[in-house]
Amino acid sequence: MNHGTEAPTVRARLWDGPTRIVHWALVCLIGFAWWAAETRRMDWHRLAGFTILGLLAFRLIWGFVGSGTARFANFVKHPAETLAYIRTLPSRSHTESHGHNPLGAWSVLAILTALVAQVVSGLFTVDVDGLESGPLSDRVGFDAGRQFARWHHMSFSALQILVALHLAAIVFYAVYKKADLVGPMVTGKGRFKGHPDIGFAPLWRAVVVALAAAALAWWTAKGLRF
Repeated sequence: MNHGTEAPTVRARLWDGPTRIVHWALVCLIGFAWWAAETRRMDWHRLAGFTILGLLAFRLIWGFVGSGTARFANFVKHPAETLAYIRTLPSRSHTESHGHNPLGAWSVLAILTALVAQVVSGLFTVDVDGLESGPLSDRVGFDAGRQFARWHHMSFSALQILVALHLAAIVFYAVYKKADLVGPMVTGKGRFKGHPDIGFAPLWRAVVVALAAAALAWWTAKGLRF
């Protein structure tokens, strides 16, 4: 009798390379952009911002044409399903999920929304002395540019809160549910009761999306001018 024996698991691919690269690049660049702004290295801050714009554009497009676990349609669940999942959180058993769980999916959307607000507001921001301004600040007046600057700061505060909640969730799953969420995002692989049917996108598609995202970031950095 094997009543106390856990079901055997297999190590299978879960996250594709582009999703993981964008994830960790955003982690590093957001911190770098904050440091550059705090130390008044605004050239570096703007460069980091344009790079974040390109990465964000890639991730948003990849959410529609990328691999199965990266697509919004596959991991964003109905609110009722999310509530049902929340009710399972007190249990120490971990519900197997091939990608983001329903609650984590909404967390991802919230962070992406905050990043969009952060980047867009930065493009139109006008500094107090008018010297350090975004590439699209000439499209708005001084007062509007100053309002965008306030939104830029507010969206970063919101992003900090969301990131703190994200980290708290990782610790909760690691300590309480004994589930490793970080490892699969590093290696791309996780352990499952069976091989998940993910459906990975071909490399050429990632290259095309990356070129489009880079072109958008470059064009924006030029003030949407050729």
